[in-house]
Amino acid sequence: MNVILISVMLLLSVVGCTQMPKTGNSATTNSSPSSVAVSDQATAPSELTAEILFDFLVGEVALQRDHLDVAVESYTRLARHTRDPRIAERATDIALHARRFVEARESINLWVELEPDSIHARQAAVVLYVGAGQLDRARPHLEKLLVSEPESIDKAFMQINKLLSRHGDKNETLKLIRQLASAHNKLPEAHFAVSQAAWAANQLELASDAMKQALRLRPNWELAAIHQGRILQRIANAEAFAFYEQYLKQFPKANDMRIAYIRMLMEDKDYSQSRQQFQKLEKENPANPDIALAIGLLSAELNDFDRAEKYFKQALQLGFEDTNSVNFNLGRVNEITQRDSAAMDSYRRVTGGERYIPAQIRYAFLLAKRDGIAPARQHLQTVRASDEQQYMQLVLSEAQLLRENHADHEAYDLLSRHLQKNPDQADLLYDRALVADKIGKLDVLERDLRRLIELKPESAHAYNALGYSLAERGQRLPEALELIQKAIALSPDDPYIMDSLGWVYYRMGNLKKALNYLNLAFAARPDPEIAAHLGELLWMNGEKDNAEKVWRSALEAYPGNEVLLDTMQRFLQPRR
Repeated sequence: MNVILISVMLLLSVVGCTQMPKTGNSATTNSSPSSVAVSDQATAPSELTAEILFDFLVGEVALQRDHLDVAVESYTRLARHTRDPRIAERATDIALHARRFVEARESINLWVELEPDSIHARQAAVVLYVGAGQLDRARPHLEKLLVSEPESIDKAFMQINKLLSRHGDKNETLKLIRQLASAHNKLPEAHFAVSQAAWAANQLELASDAMKQALRLRPNWELAAIHQGRILQRIANAEAFAFYEQYLKQFPKANDMRIAYIRMLMEDKDYSQSRQQFQKLEKENPANPDIALAIGLLSAELNDFDRAEKYFKQALQLGFEDTNSVNFNLGRVNEITQRDSAAMDSYRRVTGGERYIPAQIRYAFLLAKRDGIAPARQHLQTVRASDEQQYMQLVLSEAQLLRENHADHEAYDLLSRHLQKNPDQADLLYDRALVADKIGKLDVLERDLRRLIELKPESAHAYNALGYSLAERGQRLPEALELIQKAIALSPDDPYIMDSLGWVYYRMGNLKKALNYLNLAFAARPDPEIAAHLGELLWMNGEKDNAEKVWRSALEAYPGNEVLLDTMQRFLQPRR
C-alpha cells in the first residue's frame, strides 16, 4: 500500500467531484480479511426486511439516475439499520460525493465504530474533518493513521503539511502538527513537518529550531539544510551566510546546498563570491551533466551568457538526458546575445517535451525577423499541438507576431475567426480587445473586455485594459478610475496597473496622485511606455529637464519603442 497520507490527499480531491460511479464500489468489493472479521464481531446485521430491501433498491436506482440526494438518504438509513461496515462505507462514499456532510459524518462515525482498525475509514474521517476545518476531530484519526504502518511514517510526515494546506488558520495547523510530532521526537521528518508548519504560520524562530532538531538527528540531510538556509535568510542574512558556509565546509559535496548558496549570493549581488562557489561546484563535479546544466542556468541568471553557453554545451556533451530543455536554454542565450542563427539552430533541435511549443514560437519570431512574417506564420501553422492549450498558444503567438509587424487588421481577423469557434475563450477576447483598440474598433474592445470580466471577474488585466482605454481617450474618466481601482485591488503590485492609475489621475488633473503612482510604477519596472507617461507628467508639471532625462535614459535601453519616440517627438520637437 502507498503512503497512507498520500492516499488521504487523493481522497480529498475526490470530495470536490460531483458525480458518483453508477455501479460497483471498489472499496467495498475489495474488503480485506481483517475488515470482514471486524464486521463479524460487530452488531449483527438486521434481517432482510421489506424496508431494508426498499431502501437498497431506491438507493441504487437513484445512483443510476444521478439523484444523489435520494441515494444519500437511502444509504444513510441502510447503514443505520443494518450496522454493516460495508454499507456504512458505501453511504460515506455517496454522501461525500454529494457534499452532504451531515450524513457523511454520521456514516463515517458508524464505519469507524464498526471497523476501528480500517485505514479507509480513518482516511475518510480525515477527509471530512480537514475539509470542514475541524482539526481537533481529525487529530485522533491522523494519529491512528500515523502509527498504523510504522515503515511509512517518515513519508507521512513529509506529506502532512500538504494534506492540511487547505486549512486557513496556519497557527491551528501548526498546533496540530506539533501535537502529532510530539510522540515521534526521534524522527527527523517529524521535526521537518513542524518547521514547515511554523514557516507557514510565520513563526520563523520556531521553524529554525525545529529544522535544527531535524539536522541534529540527520546531519547530512541536504533538503533540511536548504530549508534551514531559507529560514535563516528571512531572519538575518548574516546567520544564513554563516550557516551555508559551515554546512558546506562539513559537507563539501552537497551540490544542491551549494546551488542554494549561490542563489542567495546572487540575490545579495555578491557576484564575486558566487563565481568562487561556481568554481568549487565545477571542481567537485567535473563530469556531472546535471551540475553543468545548473551552472549554465545560474550563469544565465548572472547575465554571464558566454559562460552559460559553455556549460549548456557541456551538459549536452556529458549526456544530459533532457536534451530538449538544454537546447531551449541554449537558444534563449543565443537569442539574448543576438546570435539569431545559432538560436534558431538550437530551437530546431527541440523536438518534444514541455519546451517544444515555446521553442517553435521563438523560432517563428526569429524566422519573421530574417525572412518576413509569411514563412513564420506558415511555421506556426504546421507545428503539432498535443492539446487545446498548446494550440491556443500557437494561435495567440501568431496574432502577436502580426501585431509586432504592424499587421493589426490581419491579427484582428485571425482572432475573430477563432472566437467564432470559441466565443468565450478568455485569452482570445483579451488579445482581440487590444488589437481592436489599435485599429479603432472601440465598440469591440469594450464588448470583449466586458465579456471577459463577466467570465473572469478576478481578471485584473481586463479591468485595467478597459479603464486605461477610456483614460487614454479622455472618456468617462470617473468610470475609468473605478475600473483601474478594481484592477489595483486585485493586483496591487503590478507596475502596469500602477501606471494606468497614475495616467487616469493625470487625465483627471490630479497631478500629485498621478506623479506618486507613475514614480512607483517606473521604480518597479522601468518600461519605455511607463517612462513615456512619467516624462509627460514631469514635463507638464514644469520639470522639463527631469522629463528629458527619463525619456533619454529609457530610449538608450529601448531605442525603437514607438510610444516613447512619439511622446518625445511631441514635446521635444518644438524646442529644436
